[in-house]
Amino acid sequence: MDNKIQLTVADFEFTPADQHADAEYISKPSLTFAQDAWRRLKKNKGAFVSFWIILAIFVVAFGSMPFATQKDVARQDVALQNLPPKLGALPIPGLDGKKDGEDLYKTAGVKKSYFFGTDQFGRDIFKRVLYGTRISLEVALFAAMMDIFFGVTYGIVSGWRGGRTDTIMQRIVEVISSIPNLVVFVLLILIMKPGMFSIALGIALTSWVTMARLIRAQVLTIKEQDYILAARTLGESAFKIGTKHLVPNLSSTIIVNLMFTIPSAIFFEALLSFIGLGIPVPMASLGTLMNDGQKAFQFYPYQLIIPAIILSVIMIAFNLLGDGLRDAFDPRTKD
Repeated sequence: MDNKIQLTVADFEFTPADQHADAEYISKPSLTFAQDAWRRLKKNKGAFVSFWIILAIFVVAFGSMPFATQKDVARQDVALQNLPPKLGALPIPGLDGKKDGEDLYKTAGVKKSYFFGTDQFGRDIFKRVLYGTRISLEVALFAAMMDIFFGVTYGIVSGWRGGRTDTIMQRIVEVISSIPNLVVFVLLILIMKPGMFSIALGIALTSWVTMARLIRAQVLTIKEQDYILAARTLGESAFKIGTKHLVPNLSSTIIVNLMFTIPSAIFFEALLSFIGLGIPVPMASLGTLMNDGQKAFQFYPYQLIIPAIILSVIMIAFNLLGDGLRDAFDPRTKD
């Protein structure tokens, strides 16, 4: 026997006219590309902490210019030689000015505290670290500017023009990249006076190649997009297309690559200074400080450990920030 279901008016309800409103509602707030990248970066705790560490290092290094000048870091006082680190009256082991239980500050009759101690010539290591960090950052920033102004321009022109122009420009890049960086630095030091400018110029001449290749590869993809074709159809000049469309879309690649270029330049400058091909005396960089510290490492290890820790923190922070920015600028990254 068939059971028939009786339907009444109460079993039905009217569907509102805006029945698709919920389906079309966007639950997330409207964000620009930069705001969304910043939101993603904040979720990466390591990269976000590294960002503030790098910012603090820049502020301290460049904010110390009035009292950590070249004259200050070169001032010598034999009566203050090889004093251990001391943080005021704080009884922190290793940072209390004592060695083998003896208060060397009291023995030498020194009332002032040196946070990082002094070296064999009585120079304040704290001021030398501040000055050396600033020199290393200046060299790295010079290389970064070279990457932006030359590497980006070279890559855009090569990718945009294409054809024979692109072929010739890429052969030039291959020739430059085949020359070892150390050979370039040695030649510059032989031709020019050793110093910050010759090191910065050597790093700049060799660091832009990677940026140019990355930018060229991106331009070859972007220039085939519909909005680029529309701009060319409307008669926009190549310069306007580059500034209005290419550069903004290449910004993520540029920023991420810079975050890896800067620590590489800092490390290479430190390496050259460590082996005696870098910053000359009486100037100081992290490399020269480690070179001086390794000579007395057996008896005064803090003279090497302190600049080595500063260099390691800078390198690790920049690499973590670079990884975080790479994920933050990638729209395919899942939240």
